[in-house]
Amino acid sequence: MRDQVIQDRTRLQERYLQDDLPTRLGGLAANLARIPSFSHHVDNQAAVERLIEESKLFIEWTASEIDIDSAAELVAMQIQLARWQRNWRSLWADPAQRVEMADQAKVWSERVLELSGILSGGIASPEAS
Repeated sequence: MRDQVIQDRTRLQERYLQDDLPTRLGGLAANLARIPSFSHHVDNQAAVERLIEESKLFIEWTASEIDIDSAAELVAMQIQLARWQRNWRSLWADPAQRVEMADQAKVWSERVLELSGILSGGIASPEAS
């Protein structure tokens, strides 16, 4: 089973890294945007867990390619995602905490979309710092 997880992660990474930086950030923003919509239904627990794990990976594979301040923002998001995972059972079981998580993910999604430059035509890059 562990080998399958590693293979799946490798395939995901290869696929993710094929896209340009704005598209990858857009993919991260989309993942984060799915968390609030999926969090409204208690039966979507496994799907939200996957989105959180995938989002952490997307940040890992992307942060080194953007300016330092934006990378720091992404890493702070990644740390909070890991905290959610660490307390997953209690977080998911508490509707108020789930709403708080969903609200935070929505804010992050909007911020990452802004960082991507997809809507404005620009992007935060290492050269910009």
